[in-house]
Amino acid sequence: MNPMVEEARVRETEVVEKARRRGFTAEYKLRVLAEADRCTRPGEVGALLRREGLYSSLLSVWRRQRDAGELSARSPKKRGPPAKEPDASARRVAELEKELARAQVRLKRAEALLDLQKKVSEILGVELPKPNEEP
Repeated sequence: MNPMVEEARVRETEVVEKARRRGFTAEYKLRVLAEADRCTRPGEVGALLRREGLYSSLLSVWRRQRDAGELSARSPKKRGPPAKEPDASARRVAELEKELARAQVRLKRAEALLDLQKKVSEILGVELPKPNEEP
């Protein structure tokens, strides 16, 4: 056999590096569904699916979409869970929690500074006034 023919045959059967998911337009889905609905004899739907390279499960999904009106809509249905409306009280709670966290950081810093002042005064021998005494 010719080496060029064998090389060409190998290239045809190679798998692409990254598989891409096929996407179908609403017009294409409606056209295939209309063709499938016109099929009356046994084996016609199978021939249609083989010709188009589709699975029968896609027809079921597309029929459900057509019956729900999703294929006739101008824009595709948004995927994922519906977005939650931000609650005003939840936002206020989040703000207060942030403010509390900042205040706690400042408090720890102030306590550390007070401890440092006490240690420095002990080292230097300076007497600090007691908290209940006036300077």
